[in-house]
Amino acid sequence: MKTVLYPGSFDPFTNGHLDLVVRAGLLFDQVIVAVAVNSEKTPMFMLEERKELIEKSCADLPHVRVVAFRGLLVDAIVEYQAQAVLRGLRAFSDFEYELQMALMNRSLRPQCETIFMMPTLNNSFVASRLVKEVAALHGDFRHYVPAVVADAIEAKLAAKEGRK
Repeated sequence: MKTVLYPGSFDPFTNGHLDLVVRAGLLFDQVIVAVAVNSEKTPMFMLEERKELIEKSCADLPHVRVVAFRGLLVDAIVEYQAQAVLRGLRAFSDFEYELQMALMNRSLRPQCETIFMMPTLNNSFVASRLVKEVAALHGDFRHYVPAVVADAIEAKLAAKEGRK
């Protein structure tokens, strides 16, 4: 079985992320969405909440497994027996960071292959950071995320603002 590991903080999980998961399923038998802790970010959703939202978003995709992990990506690759890492590239500006990460991972584990996928055109600008910003400013963000994620964002913002 060919397995790809798709790591990220996924805060929140967007339609762009979902698009890559679906399309990766055409190339691999199993896609493991690995929800990670990013110490440089303050998340809207806790790790387990993100994991659960992704599971619900991918419920009709039998080739998807969602896991939460802490630590080095190369250790997760070994733990989940993945043959490759999947990363999305929205713009050229993403490439430098992603290349550095891919090279570091390969330096730590020479067998680590990284697959880069481009988003579909309608998802090419969607970023979790932008979705959170639009939502916080009461803009229309629902078409950038799966419905279950949109509902969770609205509930989280309502609780923060003290409304129901």
